[in-house]
Amino acid sequence: MRISELSRRSGVPNATIKYYLREGLLPPGRATGATRAEYDESHLRRLRLARALVGVRGLSVAAARHVLDTISENRTGTHQVLGLVVGIWPADDGAPEAPQPEAPQEADSPHGHSPEAGDLLEAMGWSVSEYNPARRIIDRTVQTFRSLGMDFDWRSLLPYAELAARTARLDLDELRSLKDPLEKAERAVLLTFLLEPALMALRRLAQEAESVVRHGDDDPSSAPPRP
Repeated sequence: MRISELSRRSGVPNATIKYYLREGLLPPGRATGATRAEYDESHLRRLRLARALVGVRGLSVAAARHVLDTISENRTGTHQVLGLVVGIWPADDGAPEAPQPEAPQEADSPHGHSPEAGDLLEAMGWSVSEYNPARRIIDRTVQTFRSLGMDFDWRSLLPYAELAARTARLDLDELRSLKDPLEKAERAVLLTFLLEPALMALRRLAQEAESVVRHGDDDPSSAPPRP
């Protein structure tokens, strides 16, 4: 296919495709003339993943190129591919990485972080990379609740962790039928980063619906009109 068709099928503008070609995110096409080249399905799949890494996940061009090259050269298995594209695993020791949130500092912890995430992972039986930034988010959240005087620790998160496990199974089920590692990686990025706001919105909707069921008759004047 010509670059115009590559643009049409991917939704990426011609100018962006040419930029990705110059920066090495896309390999050159097969030359058919002095200024013309043909591209195939592998270019389309890599282009879609490049767009997801840069435009959705927010990686730099250099970091996205490293991830793309690692996946394309089949240097990783499926688990590592998913970790690379969603930011759980670093690409390698010398690869550029996306900024990670700083770990919270606690006066009573010699390691500068709370053990809450570790205790939660052990209770759930989850094997999780030490690089996963979600560990620090768990620690920071528990620390914040405690600073507000609330009796809150990792045990308070167990019911939510069980719901998250069900969500993770749904996510991985979405990837099960995909064979091409580039396509699988693109879907993983989109599911992780584009779906998160919708998951939060579903929680808000469910909270309102549950409140109507439990408390809707307490104050009829404040209840929303029923169809």
